[in-house]
Amino acid sequence: MSGDAILDEFRDAGALLEGHFILSSGLRSPVFLQKMRIFEDPVRTARVCGALGALIRETFGQVDMVVSPAIGGIIPGYETARALGCKAVFVEREDGEFQLRRGFEIPAGARVVMVEDIVTTGLSSRECIAAIRKHPGELLGAACIVDRSNGKADIGVPLVALTRLDVPAYPADQLPPELAAIPAIKPGSRALA
Repeated sequence: MSGDAILDEFRDAGALLEGHFILSSGLRSPVFLQKMRIFEDPVRTARVCGALGALIRETFGQVDMVVSPAIGGIIPGYETARALGCKAVFVEREDGEFQLRRGFEIPAGARVVMVEDIVTTGLSSRECIAAIRKHPGELLGAACIVDRSNGKADIGVPLVALTRLDVPAYPADQLPPELAAIPAIKPGSRALA
């Protein structure tokens, strides 16, 4: 699935929004990808995550386990693992830090890929990777549907993406005039970083 096809999936789902958005990082952007509009459609989700699974297999080879950050990464992590024919688990915050809970384990020798939905600054990816590294599995790398950083986010492991975008993001006090003239909204679910 090409990068243009992925963006068409977002457009067709009404998930590619334009305006003035406050991202979970606190940065501001004229573009927001409302991924949950993709994930509300099981057929579309399977198509997109199937493509991500194919990219992961091509890049990293055999994968035994997908680990994703809660909450936004749970659906794409599960669907990508389903496409790969492997297990899916997720990390969630406890005392402000990502960790495996609910009896999840990463066994020694397991070939692991971290799967995210969208990477912007890479913060949640880095936190998820730090949690994975506390376990004995072999971390192969990471994958996401959209890399909004266009390859600039350093998450500490190789990152593959179905598409990369060069979408500007600005600190609130450094907005271009055309963005500052539009009221800001925060469409995401995570509290500001």
